[in-house]
Amino acid sequence: MDRTGRRILWVDDEIELLRPHLLILEQRGYQVDAVSNGDDAVALLSSRSYDLLLLDEHMPGRRGLDVLEFLRRDDPHARVVMVTKSEDDGTMTQAIGRGVEDYIVKPTSPRQVLSTVTRVLEGAEIHQRQVAQDFAARFGELGLLRSEAETAADYASLYSELVEWHLRLSSAGESGLLDSVASLLAEVRRDFAPWLREEYPRWVRGQGDRPVLSVDVVNTHLVPLLGEKPVLFVLLDCMRLDQWRVLAPLLAGSFDVEESLHYSILPTATPFSRNGIFSGLFPDEIARDHPQWWGNLNDEGSLNAYEDRLLREQLRNRAGRQVPVHYEKVFSDRNGEELRGRVHSAFKREGVVVALVFNFMDLLIHTRSESEVFMEVARDEVSLRDLTRAWFERSTVKALLEDAAREGVPAVVATDHGSIHCRRPTTVYARKDATQNLRYKFGRNITAEDPSTLFSTSDPKDLRLPSQGSGVNYVLATEDYYMVYPTKLREYQSRYRGAFLHGGVAPEEVIVPVAVLTPRSS
Repeated sequence: MDRTGRRILWVDDEIELLRPHLLILEQRGYQVDAVSNGDDAVALLSSRSYDLLLLDEHMPGRRGLDVLEFLRRDDPHARVVMVTKSEDDGTMTQAIGRGVEDYIVKPTSPRQVLSTVTRVLEGAEIHQRQVAQDFAARFGELGLLRSEAETAADYASLYSELVEWHLRLSSAGESGLLDSVASLLAEVRRDFAPWLREEYPRWVRGQGDRPVLSVDVVNTHLVPLLGEKPVLFVLLDCMRLDQWRVLAPLLAGSFDVEESLHYSILPTATPFSRNGIFSGLFPDEIARDHPQWWGNLNDEGSLNAYEDRLLREQLRNRAGRQVPVHYEKVFSDRNGEELRGRVHSAFKREGVVVALVFNFMDLLIHTRSESEVFMEVARDEVSLRDLTRAWFERSTVKALLEDAAREGVPAVVATDHGSIHCRRPTTVYARKDATQNLRYKFGRNITAEDPSTLFSTSDPKDLRLPSQGSGVNYVLATEDYYMVYPTKLREYQSRYRGAFLHGGVAPEEVIVPVAVLTPRSS
């Protein structure tokens, strides 16, 4: 490791006693300047720059914190480690409050100082190198797991690990190896579509060993929490697994987080998967039981109008009693304080389920598809995650979850489906009455220029959809394809290439998170 040019300034009134520490740092390639007082330190800091300042607090004349204050005015991002005899909590608090990298209480060994200096100056490089080595060692096994995947658990586990590698490598700055993860993900997508085409019709007919689907989420994760205490149920519409994974650490201080994965029902779109969660029913069952609520698949805007009633009905059937429900759908944070007040009041009801739907992520990807500015801000998976985290950190939903933790209220956080970064168009031929979604279409005589790009069936029972009459095809795009018409080929190609879409058959859309959050305060 090349440490040439890494310059350290050590300020301590007992600097002569620290010669063994200075020597080991110099032997490891660091350039170290040593001074015994704050005034000399300020003079050196005014004339040259340093990669790290090792700073004592109690010195004659200018104190260490005074030197730190001077340095922060000139360089707010300078790296500083306090190395001092002071065990005073106030000194430590002030130092940490001013952004020191570490605080070491003397006496300390040369090896301890070297370890701290190495972590501060080279920790990112060491982490990057180690993550790259770990991924290289695991790469062959991931390829083998892909070729051997046969069950829903196999695909969920493999996809989950690839998401984790994507997060780790992007966090470490290993952009080059992200291409290798993307290549593996593309291969998994390619295998996943024909596999799901065979398995899904069996699952929805009650055959075989099906995974937890959208229709099972409430019964599996929410119903066991029902009792005298309130329960918070948060549904974040259109949240990918990687988006959830960057949010979960922000909740770890308030909750014990238990993550699970479930499979969204098809199509992976709000009218189907979200209704499946709230009702515990497949679309054909909802249409059968509530034809006045749900049935016209071409009128997507009306299909999610009865989520609260469907949830109440499901909870009554699952729990064998009437469960009080407070339900709200949230499109904006503008009235966040009023929402928090209503939820706080709802928590006072015994055994209430507070169900909140937040549409930010779904609105984000749809706005992104229509806006060149948003397309640039969220241009790929990494920037989409960054934008999601930035929103969540200041969002009402995070504040509500923290409110719940303080009141000892457990929570379930789920999503209905994810989204896929679509890069390839596939041409389809359809009549004007076909549904307009770019990842799924229902209509008569729908055909594709390349049938291998679609999950296609003429039997609505394969998707548990209400019948639309004879001759209707149900087609879903696979992998990262989006459907275009030959009459608008160039318009759709230029407008939607690179868009995040949903409704089709890809792991990013289908395999999605649900988490049970137990308040740490309880």
